[in-house]
Amino acid sequence: MNLLFIGMTLSLVGKILIALAVVMAHTELANEHKIDAKVIRTFHKEKILTIIGIALIIFGYISEVYFFGGFEAFFSCSGESCAASLGSLLTQ
Repeated sequence: MNLLFIGMTLSLVGKILIALAVVMAHTELANEHKIDAKVIRTFHKEKILTIIGIALIIFGYISEVYFFGGFEAFFSCSGESCAASLGSLLTQ
């Protein structure tokens, strides 16, 4: 495993945790029923957009891993191959 893979994975987990926190907070507020229907509709729209955002984050992560040669490349690279992957990432 290399540092690039660990960084990408931790970034993915962090983004998903933030998105899930937003969904959970809005779900709780929507179930409160002390707010008007317009706000509840807005919460539902935000929940849908957040779920779409999570799906895009996961798809982007998988695309990045695939671009760099798949999961096997991150687990087995050493020396110059890891440096080449990191160099191509930094030049984009």
